Amino acid sequence: MALKTNIIKTDGGSADQPTDSYRPLSIRGSVLEGVVASTSMEKTVIVEREYVVFIPKYERYMKRRSRVPAHVPSDMELEVGDQVKIAETRPISKTKSHVVVEITKHASEKGEQT
Repeated sequence: MALKTNIIKTDGGSADQPTDSYRPLSIRGSVLEGVVASTSMEKTVIVEREYVVFIPKYERYMKRRSRVPAHVPSDMELEVGDQVKIAETRPISKTKSHVVVEITKHASEKGEQT
């Protein structure tokens, strides 16, 4: 899957006029989709994704979920329940090594289907 751009602007400045806090994030590795589970931290969201795992002993499938902390660029506004695409990047902090690339579906759009 090809993304439109492989460099994302972090907080502060723009690509044309960089400031001291401007440092681009290059995207590399995996691109995941999930639902925003928490927005209680500044510049960070928790993205939860569910997947199915086959258990050979019981010949059954089991649902599992993982929660991934991801950085939110300053130009994005996210709510709990939004579907987002996150991409792997360099380590931003102790736990963050993903960045939100795209909002696939807003949480407010789910209930509007009539």
